Amino acid sequence: MAFQVGRKNQVRTEILAGITSFFAISYIIIVNPMILKDAGIPANLSVFATIFSSAIGCFIMGLWAKAPIVLTPGMGVNAFFTYTLVVGMHLTWQQAVAISFFSSLIYVGIAFTSLSERLSALIPASLKAGITVGIGLFLVVLGLEKAELIRSGGTQSLLALGDLSQATPLLALLGLTVTLVLYLRQTPGSFIVGIFLISGLAGIFKLVPQATTQITISQIRDYPQLLMQGDFSSLWTLKFGLAVFSMTMILVFESMGLLEGLLTDQQQFKRAFQASAVTTLLSGFLGTSPTVAAAESASGIESGGRTGITAFTAGTLFLGALFFIPLLRFVPQAAIAPVIIITGALMMMQVQAIDLQDFTEWFPAFLMIVLIPLTGSISTGLAFGFVFYPIVKWASHKTRQLNWTLVGLAMLFLLELICNTFLM
Repeated sequence: MAFQVGRKNQVRTEILAGITSFFAISYIIIVNPMILKDAGIPANLSVFATIFSSAIGCFIMGLWAKAPIVLTPGMGVNAFFTYTLVVGMHLTWQQAVAISFFSSLIYVGIAFTSLSERLSALIPASLKAGITVGIGLFLVVLGLEKAELIRSGGTQSLLALGDLSQATPLLALLGLTVTLVLYLRQTPGSFIVGIFLISGLAGIFKLVPQATTQITISQIRDYPQLLMQGDFSSLWTLKFGLAVFSMTMILVFESMGLLEGLLTDQQQFKRAFQASAVTTLLSGFLGTSPTVAAAESASGIESGGRTGITAFTAGTLFLGALFFIPLLRFVPQAAIAPVIIITGALMMMQVQAIDLQDFTEWFPAFLMIVLIPLTGSISTGLAFGFVFYPIVKWASHKTRQLNWTLVGLAMLFLLELICNTFLM
């Protein structure tokens, strides 16, 4: 009987964790279409691509990997898709989808061979921790921006304190306080309670933001216009090849870093990496930018999510969102921001895994930690960290700590930086 009660409580915890993860990342349903709109993809159609790719990814993750990871179109990757491939390189969104397809094929090839374990084993612990901490700091900055607790400092400073007389930062501070107290007291579903509380207060006092676009479920009949629209006409051009390389580096190493940092059970890594790769491949067919493991999955994991039930729950809610798209505007940024901030702070605790007494281990990780949030690009932070790792080891006469695979990765990341610089 005690076993059955314990299992029932765990399932309940997993479901609450899935709900928490969904609400923490639910902004992607609106934000991703707005970014892809700049690439020429209609927002009223890409919202369905975003939902379907996320739901399918969560189901694959839950059933195949049995891991509590939510897969959605990645914020960094969708910016690369739109502003580098389409805006910067003057490609069409259909050509960008084709690039995504080829990059995903390489990703799948790595995920389903021993290359994934080899790459994971050869990446130094300091770089793995640096990736996690950098993404955590990125989330903290993102959460503070959503809470309007920080803003641009203009000519005087990079950032400045937001206007605390406004409703959004006050609601966010209240939500942060309540959520933090509940979390520290180990209250089940503490994150989701905070989200519901602030959303309710915002609704009562009419502080919810206006919807950015009007979308109804009836528009789904036009969605097939986005399916399988990849344009491979420029397949053999140098521009296409370099773009495939850059996106592949982002997909493989961003996903690897995210999963390494998010999973509490590293035995789930292999299948989770595979699930992420397959979903990334499917996302191109569905008409959206590539999916990645959402860093916001950490909110569900911190709420007790440990199995695929968490991911499956989030996937079900993504499908349910089809019928409640207009209602998403009632979950304001002030309600989501506290969860993102706390999640980022928890991820940053991995800084203790870095040997701070060894500057050759600390400095590359330091570059990742500061450049990921400051540039708003996870791939840029990864690149600088990997490039400088062999440099500092060579300068300190510690080349025995290097291997040819790591040196090769550094060269590839350097090439990525060069390509991104001159292809923008």
